[in-house]
Amino acid sequence: MRLVLLGLPGAGKGTQGDMISEKYGIPHISTGNIFRDAVASGVGLGREVNSYISKGELIPDDLTLRVVQERLNQPDCQRGWILDGFPRTVLQARELDRSLAKSGLNVEMACDVRVAQREAIERISNRRICSNCGAVYHLEQHRAEEKGTCDACGGALYRRTDDSEETVRKRLDVYMRQTHPVLHYYARDGRLYSIDGARPIDVVFADVDHYLQHLAEELAVGEAQ
Repeated sequence: MRLVLLGLPGAGKGTQGDMISEKYGIPHISTGNIFRDAVASGVGLGREVNSYISKGELIPDDLTLRVVQERLNQPDCQRGWILDGFPRTVLQARELDRSLAKSGLNVEMACDVRVAQREAIERISNRRICSNCGAVYHLEQHRAEEKGTCDACGGALYRRTDDSEETVRKRLDVYMRQTHPVLHYYARDGRLYSIDGARPIDVVFADVDHYLQHLAEELAVGEAQ
């Protein structure tokens, strides 16, 4: 099962990715985490990535694809994976397909978690993150029991610098210009499924899981043949 999660920043892709990962036993891969891990390693592709990040420059598509492909080649990805944050452009989506095709693989489903822009802005601007374990809270919908403190580990909660409303609006604009066309790329051959992400998390996941179960059944039939 090889999946791509799409949607505006704040749509809830990360939460759904974690839930899919837990149920189906495949890794939820955030490209942001891949880059951080690569840089932390200080070797190979990590050095190349850091040479751009340290200068505040965008990482080229070819390097991004190589970093992603290296992660997808790891043993825990043999049964499948969930990509979150990649591809960001049609070019990246096309190159990912070409790279996978060399091994006889493909992206089997792209899931678009849909929310209105105003909803995305509200979610992100009210988001708070644990500085210790990374747990995510919301000032209105999912408050910590003790203000400013993580329920899970007691770590201090903070607001990311790029979660301000002004910055969020810029990120949404970039998404609409660069990433929204990726939906059409996957839709043209029937790989795109759209989910209403404005509902409660469990309700959204029930819809996502409905499609995944059908996909799992199709894959099982294919294996039997």
